[in-house]
Amino acid sequence: MALTGRTALLAAIGTLPVGILAPNWTGMLAVNAPLSLAILCDYALAAPVRTLRFTRSGDTSVRLGDAAHVHLTITNPSRRRLRAHLRDAWPPSSWLPGSEQAASRHKLTVPAGERRRLTTVLRPTRRGDRHADRVTVRSYGPLGLAARQGDHKIPWTVRVLPAFTSRKHLPSRLARLRELDGRTSVLTRGQGTEFDSLREYVPGDDTRSIDWRATARQQTVAVRTWRPERDRHILIVLDTGRTSAGRVGDVPRLDAAMDAALLLTALASRAGDRVDLLAYDRRVRARVQGRTAGDVLPALVNALAPLEPELIETDARGLSSAALTNAPRRSLIVLLTSLEAAPIEEGLLPVLPQLTQRHTLLVASVADPHTEAMTKARGTVEAVYEAAAGIQAQAQRRHTSEKLQRHGVTVVDATPDKLAPALADAYLALKATGRL
Repeated sequence: MALTGRTALLAAIGTLPVGILAPNWTGMLAVNAPLSLAILCDYALAAPVRTLRFTRSGDTSVRLGDAAHVHLTITNPSRRRLRAHLRDAWPPSSWLPGSEQAASRHKLTVPAGERRRLTTVLRPTRRGDRHADRVTVRSYGPLGLAARQGDHKIPWTVRVLPAFTSRKHLPSRLARLRELDGRTSVLTRGQGTEFDSLREYVPGDDTRSIDWRATARQQTVAVRTWRPERDRHILIVLDTGRTSAGRVGDVPRLDAAMDAALLLTALASRAGDRVDLLAYDRRVRARVQGRTAGDVLPALVNALAPLEPELIETDARGLSSAALTNAPRRSLIVLLTSLEAAPIEEGLLPVLPQLTQRHTLLVASVADPHTEAMTKARGTVEAVYEAAAGIQAQAQRRHTSEKLQRHGVTVVDATPDKLAPALADAYLALKATGRL
């Protein structure tokens, strides 16, 4: 049983005549006995909560930053009208800070034998699965003095998908891809290593493209045109070790890497290439393999949604072995990891020959924009030291990047908002030069 504020107010009002007119047990009994009787009657007339039936429906997935609508249908099988306050409990990260109380609490009235539907609007602030906790119902009597209260477990899960904010860069990269393929009106020679077609020679064409056999069969000089390679294999490897847990700005490094991986997947699948995913630290955390061009992006988004960084050191040899297992023939391996000196020099550099012997390797890393701001600090002794530390950190990243480049690795090092388009540009550059 739960007593309401109205009951407390009536009890407080009743103490006034008792204290003035009859400050004894008789006076207290004269006031409290009718009140207690009214409370018991009100409780008895309240609709039972244990017999209520609940069903859920609505969204099962939502992109981070968007709203999910989860519907809860309440059926009242009793013969009494249900007057209730209801709390639909979810994890705290299911709402924006400060909005949980208004979003999770509902007031409803359900006549006997009828049903009503409520909608809880979730606005998750983190990726992953959000599981409904419990539904708490407080059923009030007609006088509003007492209430029955009970909990119900109504399972429901909403998967919060990555935000994919970099999709705004996709149209411009697709336009560049169409230029490479020669499908636009831009009068440029398609680059690549796959033969496309023959056309008549135009002054200015590369004479190495002349097809002498075709020229001998016709009256004009014929040249070959080329197009970027298709049906190439791209393996995206996400390092989910401790370095991916560091926060850059408002998000972990892993989230920025995911955003870049999604843009690359969307672009490569449109280009006709096959994309696989591997998330690894000391074991495989997620894998997407063998999906068609139309299915690979939804599968990737779904696999990345519950992925979280692990506070352990990444096993570089195990990562290399897993990558080679998932890329049995020549592929472009895109490794999204950190450019910190120790993990690269002690972990990645010793296993680089295994990866670069058969594959093209591209390493992408999330840079901290705060480091750039540190290098511009001036005015005080502390600011000068801060600038020196920022310059030293940048120099160390450049040194690590140069070491990788000497092994034939393409390196992309950019801040979170620039990493995804920079990685897409690097992919297009490799495709244009026929290095995939």
